[in-house]
Amino acid sequence: MRVLSGIQPTGRFHWGNYFGAIQQYIQLQDNDQAFYFIADLHALTTIRDARLLADLTRDAALDLLALGLDPARATLFRQSDVPEISELMWLLMTVTQHGLLEKCHAYKDKVARGIAADAGLFTYPVLMAADILLYDSDVVPVGMDQVQHIEITRDIAQRFNAIFGGEFLHLPEARVLDSSAKVLGLDGEKMSKSYGNTIEIFDDAKPLRKKIMSIKTDSTPVEAPKNPDTCTIFTLYKLFATPEQQSVLAEKYRRGGMGYGEAKQALYDAAWAYFAEARDRRQQWVSQPAALEGVLKAGAEKARAKGREVLQRVRDACGLGRRLTDGGQ
Repeated sequence: MRVLSGIQPTGRFHWGNYFGAIQQYIQLQDNDQAFYFIADLHALTTIRDARLLADLTRDAALDLLALGLDPARATLFRQSDVPEISELMWLLMTVTQHGLLEKCHAYKDKVARGIAADAGLFTYPVLMAADILLYDSDVVPVGMDQVQHIEITRDIAQRFNAIFGGEFLHLPEARVLDSSAKVLGLDGEKMSKSYGNTIEIFDDAKPLRKKIMSIKTDSTPVEAPKNPDTCTIFTLYKLFATPEQQSVLAEKYRRGGMGYGEAKQALYDAAWAYFAEARDRRQQWVSQPAALEGVLKAGAEKARAKGREVLQRVRDACGLGRRLTDGGQ
């Protein structure tokens, strides 16, 4: 089973990224056919600062490795290091109907938020389809809001296969990520960069504690009992704490005499301890920039090797019969 997923380097990873997706990506890496990429080409639709994009891409690689992605078990690479993606995208564009792209809710949502409606944003699903199809991906782990993109990928692949009369492109399946661990932001709404309510995984101690202490709460007096089941702090605490720890803190809520500040401190302590090993691993990778670059280059070479196989099939189907070399020329 070949697993494929990408993550955009549009900002530092936060708790929602980890519990909503990254943790589950890592759980799927236990075979040598897991491909994970940093989607720097996709990020160009919103980031137009070269230094910022390079820094965020590096940080994304560091964070993924720190959080447990193992380059001995999975392939990690930068999207832009695989030029076969761009060629496949163009070949797919020639069979993709305009009306299919107009249906994409992600495009409509971004335009509604004021993002420029340029061609890159409009054709974003075709690049995503190329990302997926280039490796004969079987499974693509996604959130519920991304399922439409997998359906569009399948539509594009089926249309290509029908037009050129063969099974040239493998049809992937979406695997909807478990969203049972609801990750709330500082304001009690879903944690999201677009809402400005995130808590970053690798914040230093002081800014992390400051953010946690700013979580919105109600005005229940210290001495009064409180309901842990309706409290943002306790909901987040459950992500990090053992069942026993959760039971102890829940009892303090219900008994009364505990202020929200004490609960926030418990959340800080639990979160800081939870990511302690990841912080150590990240520092090790930071101190080895050549090793980090080596992982990404090796990942790109492996991705390109598989990608050339698929691209050659597609080129042959289209009548572009030149044989691809290892250099992609």
